[in-house]
Amino acid sequence: MKFVLNLLALAGLCVAAPSPQLEQHANKVTVAERAVWPNGPLVTSGRWIHDASGANVTYAGANWPGAADVMIPEGLQYQSIATIVGKIKSLGMNAVRLTFAIQMVDEIYANGGKDITLQTAFTQALGQANGVKVLNQVLAKNPSFTASTTRLQVFDAVAAELAKQQIYVHLDNHISKGMWCCSTDDGNSWWGDKYFNITNWTRGLAYMADHGKSWTGLTSVGLRNEPREPTSNSALSKSTYNWESWYKYIKLGAEAVHSKNPDLLIFLSGLSYDTYLTPVVRGTALTPGTGKFSFGDFPGYANKLVLEIHNYDNGATSCSSLQSSLTNNGFQAHGGGAGVNVFPVMLTEFGFQMDASTWKGVYASCLASFLPAQKAGWFIWVLAGSYYIRSGTQDYEEGWGLLTHDWSAWRSPSYVNGALLSMVKNTLS
Repeated sequence: MKFVLNLLALAGLCVAAPSPQLEQHANKVTVAERAVWPNGPLVTSGRWIHDASGANVTYAGANWPGAADVMIPEGLQYQSIATIVGKIKSLGMNAVRLTFAIQMVDEIYANGGKDITLQTAFTQALGQANGVKVLNQVLAKNPSFTASTTRLQVFDAVAAELAKQQIYVHLDNHISKGMWCCSTDDGNSWWGDKYFNITNWTRGLAYMADHGKSWTGLTSVGLRNEPREPTSNSALSKSTYNWESWYKYIKLGAEAVHSKNPDLLIFLSGLSYDTYLTPVVRGTALTPGTGKFSFGDFPGYANKLVLEIHNYDNGATSCSSLQSSLTNNGFQAHGGGAGVNVFPVMLTEFGFQMDASTWKGVYASCLASFLPAQKAGWFIWVLAGSYYIRSGTQDYEEGWGLLTHDWSAWRSPSYVNGALLSMVKNTLS
């Protein structure tokens, strides 16, 4: 546990191997180490993210879902917020990808600016009897809440505890309609889909970016989780499911965030469930048009853009092939080269079954070496040991969860001790 204690002593500040610029300004690193956390706002410089003192910052963390039917962070019927955050911190992790649904903001606007209460949220999602039961469990574990506490106040409490334990918040717009994500026919897949209203999306991003000014540890926002082909809407798929339209919408979302909270990093996710951003990285045509990605299209905040991709190639049989795929799909942006647009790149979702052996396979072990070697940020899917409700099943068991069903212990201690702790340490060292 010695290295975990050392990470905790760093108070959440990750200083990666020094870049040439940092070597020329060694005093800045010293200032960064003693600066008040989180020492923001964070900015990008080439493939790196820097804090306000010029030190490199890298995320190593987990996804904490809060975008499903109830639309609050999961697990609170089993553990207190402080206990859950303490579990994250015990791994040495320094960041959480916290997801939210646009529907939550839509309902605030529809309700004259007031969010709905936990009592309403749980009974709407789980039914009267079970909703009241689970609500009472949440209140017992989190006695600072009442039935009249709102969903957004729960997000505030989570953000406050993460800040108290010096863990960065990356706020992710996971979906529009609060539900389990993701499929190509769920109505949330692409801009203009059944539930994916573009105006409401930009309004929701702006609202959360503005509200998040009160969250000490909020450092970044993901514009949209896993854009994908809207297979239940063939007309939409044929007309706008392409890179040219993606670019138009991404610029709208980025401006919505930046206009309300210019301190935040803005994460861009790619097509096909955010599995690749190749034309953005390589500077090739954003088809079917001929235009190309340009940092100049983000005036005044080009140094706020980060690329994110996802990978679930659990069937990988070759680490070299998996690494090549990751490089081609986005991580090439770290290396530069002729015509390449240079960005920080993060793997904001990857995951696998939490058991005694899966983590020893090619996929998990390859990522455990590749990401620290890249000094690339990452968020494992998923922290949750269970969900209030998932796809109609209440108290759903999450076999990929780092935590057990009641969020009390590690589901796979062998993975945590055999790989995850060292992956965190090596990423942040």
